[in-house]
Amino acid sequence: MAKLTQQSVSGTSFHNVTIKATVNELMEILGEPSDMDNSGQDKVNVEWECETENGKPFTIYDWKEYRPIGYDELIEWHIGAHNKSTAQNAYHEVQGMLNDYLKDLVQ
Repeated sequence: MAKLTQQSVSGTSFHNVTIKATVNELMEILGEPSDMDNSGQDKVNVEWECETENGKPFTIYDWKEYRPIGYDELIEWHIGAHNKSTAQNAYHEVQGMLNDYLKDLVQ
């Protein structure tokens, strides 16, 4: 299961892997963002620094929204990692956590 990390995420980049969720959903499953300046002034408003179950670092971040993001707004988030395989693993772990969270809301 993905979790927040204290590892360096330096050198991670986008490998064409995205995930759709709201800020609130990601906060529920991952916790508070590692970096948040939801002003729309920078390329990134909100970012989580995480690691996969096997300890590989990755990031989840919005990209070039250039506007404040609503906390319940569905956003397509980029997943940054050192390689595509890690990005895909991160996607599957986070998507599984989202699916479990959303299923619990319905019950």
